[in-house]
Amino acid sequence: MYVPTAFEETDQSKLHEFIEAHSFGLLVSSHENEPFATHLPFLLERDAGQHGSLVGHLARANPQWRDLEGQQVLVVFSGPHAYVSPTWYEAENVVPTWNYVAVHAYGRCRLVEDSDALARILTATVGTYERLMPNPWGIDTRTEFFQKFVRAVVGFRVEISRLEGKWKLNQNHPPERREKVIRVLERSEDQDAREIARLMTERPG
Repeated sequence: MYVPTAFEETDQSKLHEFIEAHSFGLLVSSHENEPFATHLPFLLERDAGQHGSLVGHLARANPQWRDLEGQQVLVVFSGPHAYVSPTWYEAENVVPTWNYVAVHAYGRCRLVEDSDALARILTATVGTYERLMPNPWGIDTRTEFFQKFVRAVVGFRVEISRLEGKWKLNQNHPPERREKVIRVLERSEDQDAREIARLMTERPG
């Protein structure tokens, strides 16, 4: 990812927090010599490896998994984003832009096909996303239904070798321009725009 110094975020704990908060990511790899991507929920194991590890699963019917073993992959996590109009700056010789936050994780992928290990991935995934539900749904791993579920998917683990964070929040503009952008975004009906305003306030240029 192209990350100018002004937009770079290197604090690993902050990058981990972002991944956990925006855990529906994009797994990008090569399949039959072409780029292939799948949108998936990921679990982050912060202490598994120097930069942590990502765990997930694919439908066995998805051909992407067939080329994943040992492959260097990219996982993209996207956060809030908002268009910025040059009219908001009230200045000359400025152009439109897009403010956003994103994290890219790189690492080597290993497949997890052992049924017990795969069952742990599935139950952990369900537990993670159900815990915020008013009446959390549980799954009985002893049932034939669950065993059919296990056979229908392929698990994987990516030990992260490199993390890149980009907080593109108008840091390349003077403070007075940034304040004008923040004021406009704060009044927006769009939740992403308001979140970008909050992040801009949190992270002065």
